[in-house]
Amino acid sequence: MGRSRAWSGGRWPGTAASADRCCPYCTRLQAELGHVPQEAVPVLAEELNLSRADVHGVVTFYHDFRREPAGRTTVRICRAEACQALGADQLVRYASESGLRLGETTPDGSVTVEQVFCLGNCALGPSVEAGGRLYGRVGPARLGAILNGTVSS
Repeated sequence: MGRSRAWSGGRWPGTAASADRCCPYCTRLQAELGHVPQEAVPVLAEELNLSRADVHGVVTFYHDFRREPAGRTTVRICRAEACQALGADQLVRYASESGLRLGETTPDGSVTVEQVFCLGNCALGPSVEAGGRLYGRVGPARLGAILNGTVSS
């Protein structure tokens, strides 16, 4: 009975405070460095008076924070419902068969492939964003052309 009192508002005590305090610093670090390096976790923890586990939890929970530098170009494949219904799985399979797994960067550092859960282009799904440019009605062949423009030989 006593344990249930620790649960309030659908969150464990301190969780919201950790994220509220930590996210702006992680966002700034990522903007400057392109990722939140592991070496920053203990420094942030000490500066924000949080545990290393709290900071690590924030960095790993929020998918927008990277723990490794991204490639020079980021290709994001939409996996939201509309794009899924229109063939996003085929795009993920094509990328994987081409050696580009979700969340990974090519060895030459040219491209990182990520999944996102809405690019706001639902009427033209499946959608892909590459280097900040949005593409609609993307099939495997078109994804291949997009990737050929981003992956260095």
